[in-house]
Amino acid sequence: MGLFLLFLSIPLIEIALFIQVGGLIGLWPTLGIVLATAAAGTWLMRQQGALALSQVRSSFNELRDPTEPLAHGAMILFAGAMLLTPGFFTDTMGLLLLIPPVRAAAYRWLSKRVVVHSTGFTASAGASRGPSGGAARQPRPARDDIIDGDFEDLTPRDEQDGQDGTLPPSGWTRH
Repeated sequence: MGLFLLFLSIPLIEIALFIQVGGLIGLWPTLGIVLATAAAGTWLMRQQGALALSQVRSSFNELRDPTEPLAHGAMILFAGAMLLTPGFFTDTMGLLLLIPPVRAAAYRWLSKRVVVHSTGFTASAGASRGPSGGAARQPRPARDDIIDGDFEDLTPRDEQDGQDGTLPPSGWTRH
């Protein structure tokens, strides 16, 4: 119900603001303000987005928790969507989200209300179980253990099934 009211109230707020501002300053200045805030917001979003992306890369490279830079990136993306929506209220919300201290405050507020659970998995079918019953992490092989190579099918053509060069069915699928 809350989401319905949000989707209903935002267009009503925008319409009311357009009527009020348009009545005060006229149609063309109102449209000019909307276009100017969209252009300025788009420029700011690109600047802030590039900074957030570099912070995400840095956190991955330094093996730090990327949660905060990813959250900032998501808020910048949301701000961009708000700025692309014509209107004074959405432009104001979008521009506010492009201010780093406002995003930091929003992140602190959200992080108190969101609970993150993590889980792990292994690719092997017979993985050992960890103490909590989940799959235990297997150590990754050292770089010296990885062999990169190419292959070529050397099956003689006369052993292949059919005239088009396809192999016989593997038995793993039904025909």
